[in-house]
Amino acid sequence: MAQTPLNEHCSAVLLKRLPEKFGDPGKFLIPCDFPGMVECLALAYLGASINLMLYSVWKRLSLSDLTPTCMTLELADHSITSPVGIAEDVYVKVGSFHFPADFVVIDFDADPRVPLILGRSFLKTKKALIDMFKGELTLRTLRYYANYNDMTAKRIDVIDVACEEYSHEVLGFFDTISSGNPTPFYDPIVSTTSPTLTPF
Repeated sequence: MAQTPLNEHCSAVLLKRLPEKFGDPGKFLIPCDFPGMVECLALAYLGASINLMLYSVWKRLSLSDLTPTCMTLELADHSITSPVGIAEDVYVKVGSFHFPADFVVIDFDADPRVPLILGRSFLKTKKALIDMFKGELTLRTLRYYANYNDMTAKRIDVIDVACEEYSHEVLGFFDTISSGNPTPFYDPIVSTTSPTLTPF
């Protein structure tokens, strides 16, 4: 019987040194709070280059006027749609972080429980690091960072821009001062809770 030489790939398979293969982690639904909405989930999706919002949600939230756009979108079901417009600088809160996001607003029949899709720009804004194996999301600013996992993820809240900017810029309220003592803060307009991320 002839002997066949084994290369490093064959020996790795035979010796079971290959890493364990895991399934698709899928996408996650992040619970959201909006004034006047009982339940809202946002689909966090790395495959999307834009943030999407349903037109019905935009009307319900009474956001500022939409910026016209001539873009055309091909949706996941291969249908073509033209957005109603772009909602610019919608202030969003994730845990203790506040930041603006632009949403492309579409008038489309979708799952009413998932009226938002949060794309890569949403995650890039706060320098998000995602550990798919551990199911952790880390958000960072120059001075702070926060870790969230599937057991401690915070709700995403649309906040009142005027109150937030006023408290930071005019009153000078921040998380800590040079002495290390926390500064006063006001109660957020929309309450935050910490439900778990939901696999989609």
